[in-house]
Amino acid sequence: MGSRVVVVGGGLAGLATAHHLLWARPDLELTLLDGGDRPGGKVRRAEVGGVLVDVGAESVVASSAAARALFADLGLADRVVHPEPVPAAIWSRGARHAVPGRSFLGVPGPETDLAGLLDEGEVARAARPAPFVLDADDVSVAASVGAVYGRAVVDRVVEPLLGGVYAGRVDRLSLRATMPVLWAAMSEGLAMPEAVASLLPPADAPPRPRVMGLVGGIGTLADALARSVTDAGGRIDSGALVRRVRRTSTGWQVVAGATKAPVVHDADAVVLAVPAAPTARLLTDHAPAAAAALAGIEYASMAVMTFALPRAGAPDLPGSGFLVPAVDGRTIKASTFAASKWAWVGEASEDALLLRASAGRAGDVAALQRDDDELTAIALTEIGAAVGAPLPEPVDVHVQRWGGGLPQYDLGHTERVAAVRAAVAALPGLEVAGAAYDGVGIGAVLAGAAATATTVLDALPPSSTTRQESA
Repeated sequence: MGSRVVVVGGGLAGLATAHHLLWARPDLELTLLDGGDRPGGKVRRAEVGGVLVDVGAESVVASSAAARALFADLGLADRVVHPEPVPAAIWSRGARHAVPGRSFLGVPGPETDLAGLLDEGEVARAARPAPFVLDADDVSVAASVGAVYGRAVVDRVVEPLLGGVYAGRVDRLSLRATMPVLWAAMSEGLAMPEAVASLLPPADAPPRPRVMGLVGGIGTLADALARSVTDAGGRIDSGALVRRVRRTSTGWQVVAGATKAPVVHDADAVVLAVPAAPTARLLTDHAPAAAAALAGIEYASMAVMTFALPRAGAPDLPGSGFLVPAVDGRTIKASTFAASKWAWVGEASEDALLLRASAGRAGDVAALQRDDDELTAIALTEIGAAVGAPLPEPVDVHVQRWGGGLPQYDLGHTERVAAVRAAVAALPGLEVAGAAYDGVGIGAVLAGAAATATTVLDALPPSSTTRQESA
């Protein structure tokens, strides 16, 4: 019998960690305990208008080596696709404007053109960047970018772009945690505009897609990972809420199931791949410093609404969609014209035109307190206002609510994560993984899962069945 490993959490972090463990060590006795109704976490597909589409995350950063390696492992490499070459916009002050080029997550560089999106006075202020020195361990995105370029750049350029990633508040989001490469460049003495310029490709370089997806949806990745785990002999238990983790003389015990009918799993190694709050609860007795640090990580809720419109009555939907600045007070924060952005979605139905909208920002609970009918009605009205024509009655609607879906990388996040890692390092045979630590995007989560699996494997007794991970 091989070493016993229990992975707690069936999102992408847990699934990918389990896959990497079994890929390298087929002899492992691995059990994945997932408190949800099916593995995949915040990655999910649903049928809308007869088309199976993503109703959670829909893409991964194109530069992710971890994602590409995993696609290769799972036989998905030939399904990788990039968005169609149609631009996104920012719907600001009642008009759509091109997303400024030559910027880094909206932070302008020396060549960024902000005309149109900002008024003349705001453009003039941004054209005179003020000096800003990193003289603290952390600073908010709003404080730093606002000091250099003015508040309008924060509200109408940076916030819409970061809002799509974190659903967070720029006045609280950490520059160091959300833009670590920009922080690093500025820490070396570069002014913010020059730091941005150092991170951008040459102006004459051919454009490269920033994200990638999979034909059939990024949800197929979760399905493939679950199959990989079970095909390799791993066990996935859904609906298995983990209540306690305790030390033993030889390793760990993971207690799951109902209070009156607990199921105990013995393990040589345990990976906690669940959000910060349940991880803190499980670590309270073993690493109180880690539990306290994790308790400081807040989460934002959001809703993803997917609509199938009749093609015959739908107005022209320009570009791939648009982002919405929070300062404008709209309910939706973004809309994606899925049938235009992804060729496979557009080709999947001759009659239905698929698009989606998202709502929910950290600290804004009012939007998500509306019921599904009211929320979707507002979303359709706002999308119609953005494109300049009312939308027809949908033939199908799907609302996916993600309660506490996105960890907030607020001020001090880097230090909190460092405290968690230091405390967990003192617990042999236990590791943590997931979006709360090194990035909320799928690429970052997959890279973290691969690293976690390597750490676990290095600590386990060797086996003759070990094989090398794909490059």
